[in-house]
Amino acid sequence: MKRAGTDIKNLSGESSYRSFRPSPLPPEPMIEISDEMLKLLVEANSRLIQLDTASQLLSNSDLFVSMYVRKEALISSQIEGTQCTLEDVLDPHLDRNLNNDVSEVISYVKAAQYALNRLNELPLCNRLLKETHALLMDCQRGQDKDPGEFRRSQNWIGSTNSTIKDARYIPPNVSDMNSGMSDLEKYFNENPEYDALIQSALIHYQFETIHPFLDGNGRIGRLLILLYLIDHKMLSKPLLYVSYFLKKNQVEYYDRLSEVRRSGNYEQWIIFFLQAVKEASLDAYTSIQLLSKLHDENIALLGQPHRKKDNKRLVFDYLEQHPIIDIGKTANALGITYNTVSTIVYQLIDLGILKESTNTSRNRIFIYEKYVEILRKDT
Repeated sequence: MKRAGTDIKNLSGESSYRSFRPSPLPPEPMIEISDEMLKLLVEANSRLIQLDTASQLLSNSDLFVSMYVRKEALISSQIEGTQCTLEDVLDPHLDRNLNNDVSEVISYVKAAQYALNRLNELPLCNRLLKETHALLMDCQRGQDKDPGEFRRSQNWIGSTNSTIKDARYIPPNVSDMNSGMSDLEKYFNENPEYDALIQSALIHYQFETIHPFLDGNGRIGRLLILLYLIDHKMLSKPLLYVSYFLKKNQVEYYDRLSEVRRSGNYEQWIIFFLQAVKEASLDAYTSIQLLSKLHDENIALLGQPHRKKDNKRLVFDYLEQHPIIDIGKTANALGITYNTVSTIVYQLIDLGILKESTNTSRNRIFIYEKYVEILRKDT
């Protein structure tokens, strides 16, 4: 068998095709850690430590986590062709304006939040991935994709409406897929041969190669990177997302995964992956610094002293969780009157914190523009 795996003939005659049977991890021979890879590994780990330290020092880090999960959901879904903006995902009238694309992103947010919480109860395992997939596919487009189940039929990757005969890649047949996921599950929890970032690169590659679901493999595979790093104590909060780097370099991303299967060259993929982690860590760290600075500046604008239960502070705290609001929903959520929230909203507009984004007299929407602008970067 080749280093990464081999092609297997399936069926016979006119129906015959060849699928890929991956070799189990770790690769044989072992990964060759070049000077370039070692340098990137040190830099990526350093950036990751910087990010994790910053996240632990934040008093309101859960707000950043909540927003970053939404941002990652959006970008990861965009890689799969979803047409959606950050404003769509944050729309307070989401229940009225929910189209298929927005629904997919919201399902990803729910799936990611579920998986991160479930990791406190379960080890990283196939059961957790299946449960997460069930939530990911809990949208109109996912209902016929066997939510929460590994596939029971052959899938393939190609252009829209392509057949298995002209597929770019044919993942393992069902038998090999089940064996591959069983081996991968064991590998999740074995004593690692390599640094956790290299392990994470190998695991992401292997999952994408096995392609165990009928749909959603890319999104689950990218979430798996984060889950592995949290599970192995590399991160204490889910603030690392590599999807923007992978989206920006999408063709190269797919080409480098394919190159492993073609030639067994894991090393070129790991180098690319480490660059993604390094850039994503820096991006998240920069965003945290900007959002934290904005928070402090606006708290100062609200005037001191402010009691924690002061209504103006309550509305501001709500804004940091829901940076696009309408008055009615905000009043209901906070349990204060419509008129009180309305007065505060217009005070926040006068302070330059909020701005109105609609001109109609009904269903007025207000946006925490500077906050959304920081999050909007790269989306």
